[in-house]
Amino acid sequence: MERDLSLYRPNAGIALFNAEGKVWLGRRNLAEPPWQWQLPQGGMDEGEDPLDAAQRELFEETGIRSDKVRLLGSINEWLTYDYPPEVRDDPRFHKKRHLGQKQRWFAFEFLGMDSDFDLEAHGEIEFDTWRWAELSDLPNLIIPWKRPVYAAVVEAFTPFAR
Repeated sequence: MERDLSLYRPNAGIALFNAEGKVWLGRRNLAEPPWQWQLPQGGMDEGEDPLDAAQRELFEETGIRSDKVRLLGSINEWLTYDYPPEVRDDPRFHKKRHLGQKQRWFAFEFLGMDSDFDLEAHGEIEFDTWRWAELSDLPNLIIPWKRPVYAAVVEAFTPFAR
């Protein structure tokens, strides 16, 4: 069955690979264990190009600017996930008008040094710490309702995980 993509919030996701082929993984600030880890991702502004959104989100969440990365590849179709009922029905959840998110994913090579990361570069702190991880480990670290998307990201971006 085809999904009505107009019911999903547009979002860009980033897999940032270091020279060893490991991917950058952030621990979500204030998230409860055990599902705190994820790749940088965030909403697209109205009319924003997906690649531009990915570069903006990368800076906002990690402090890394576009001159410190090189585009390796992307997933050209939308990947979607639904918010579970407990998230969608929570009155504090301001995005509840969407069924979930539709995401465009980009793989970048990191050209800088670990000291370039600044999790406080943007006023709203998304992650409280980070680490390099094996791409293949991601689905087991991610909140269960995002796992099918992360499995697709792992499959698509495995060539970049040396």
